[in-house]
Amino acid sequence: MQPTVAVCQLALEDLAVDANLETVRNRVTALSSDVDLVVFPEHTLTGFVGDERIEAAALTRDSAPISELQSLAEQRELALVVGFIEVAADDLYNATAYVGPTGEMTVYRKRHLWDSERELLTPGDKLVTVETPLGTAGLLTCYDLNFVDDSAALAREDITALLVAGAWPGAYSDNWRLLLRARALDGVRWAIGANRTGQRDMPESEQVTYAGRSLVARPDGGIHQALDRQERTLVTELDRAVLESQRDLIGVFSE
Repeated sequence: MQPTVAVCQLALEDLAVDANLETVRNRVTALSSDVDLVVFPEHTLTGFVGDERIEAAALTRDSAPISELQSLAEQRELALVVGFIEVAADDLYNATAYVGPTGEMTVYRKRHLWDSERELLTPGDKLVTVETPLGTAGLLTCYDLNFVDDSAALAREDITALLVAGAWPGAYSDNWRLLLRARALDGVRWAIGANRTGQRDMPESEQVTYAGRSLVARPDGGIHQALDRQERTLVTELDRAVLESQRDLIGVFSE
């Protein structure tokens, strides 16, 4: 059987963990049983504001919402990729969690912080790969897509996909699509990007309109399937033969 991926495009509620967790639960329970991996946007559980209010929404790895994600993955026998603001000791991180079908969890901390994130958050210090139903995958978060060195470090024969959680602004939506396609092509792998849609419209916070336009890019850089800006879930099967044939054609891992 070929692996099936769901990409959930959401309009989140900033600083509203319970509401966002309920949205995640509803999206996952609505999926058919053949889905193997579900990818959600950046900041899925917590949302984000560029000031100290984010501290109240930040989550530890052993918090109840994270435990609920692990239980949900186990119950549904699928893997989840979910973003949140993590608190550890006295530091805050932009975290993307991979939760496997048995509840095991690996967390990637965003290495390249954007705009107000730099004033509030601590950057991560390492790249992360995980074993998924698609094979070995690298985790990236939003602005990380711009950094070719990171992509090159993850361009290995054993890495068959990039899983990207995004909260990319609508003003730069063409860049989001272009960079996902480029990262798929330069590593000859699938690139799966789940992006936030809707708006951040919080008092005393910059208003942001998010791009949506979540997509799955093929190993040749083409678009396999994509969304516009609606709150929807993209479900698609990934044919392993597509990856194999493109790698045979390009030959970058046979030298």
